[in-house]
Amino acid sequence: MTAIPLTFYLGLAALLFSIGLYGVMTHKSGIRMIMCIELMLNSANINLVAFSSYTDTLNGQVFAIFSIALAAAEAAVGFAIFMAIYRMHDKINLDELNILRW
Repeated sequence: MTAIPLTFYLGLAALLFSIGLYGVMTHKSGIRMIMCIELMLNSANINLVAFSSYTDTLNGQVFAIFSIALAAAEAAVGFAIFMAIYRMHDKINLDELNILRW
């Protein structure tokens, strides 16, 4: 059985990161923006696990687990903030809201 080369994993991670970056730069909805940030974090996790597998160590996999836990906490806090904004303004369009600016 042949192993998948490291470059395939790096290409997939680069593609996912590019899609996430495009989404962050173009979308105005807060929920979509958080989803794109999660996509970028998942691409970093793919890199961590791929390099960990390539070097036969568990360091990257441990960092990936911590990253997944932090991403879940970030998503929960972000969704809570967006729900509070939605209750106040009946929209989550980030370009039209200036409540978090000075």
